[in-house]
Amino acid sequence: MAEPVCDVRLLTGSFDPSAELGAFTARVPGAGGVVSFLGKVRGDDGVQALEIRHYEPMTLPGFVTLAQTAAQRWRLDGVLLLHRVGEIGPDAPIVLVAAASRHRRDAFAATDFVMDHLKGESWLWKRERTAAGWRWIEPRDEDHADRARWR
Repeated sequence: MAEPVCDVRLLTGSFDPSAELGAFTARVPGAGGVVSFLGKVRGDDGVQALEIRHYEPMTLPGFVTLAQTAAQRWRLDGVLLLHRVGEIGPDAPIVLVAAASRHRRDAFAATDFVMDHLKGESWLWKRERTAAGWRWIEPRDEDHADRARWR
């Protein structure tokens, strides 16, 4: 089996999820299945914007390690991890995670694993703006529980 494709990027601007997924799929022609997750800014509860801050010396290396860990833990042909930073408006894509494998279960598990790590243990800080102003968003108990199941 060839070395898995690991495409990991932090983005300061918008991205086209369909184009990114299409390009990723083209780089893993032997995969029998590609599973993806797209996270977007929710516009409910009066959210006007989401701001994602990060600590640059740790964020991208941490994301690369996370993708490589998933690729080693499951039999994957590739992992795609794109994450926005900065201020993002409602309905805009924030994160795209995809995993490609010969068989679907590995791709499902790897995508779930990466998202659980991003939600429960990450190098990102998030806050949202509403009419009342800015407020920081902390991981929920469910996020920590989801992360813990992979130990």
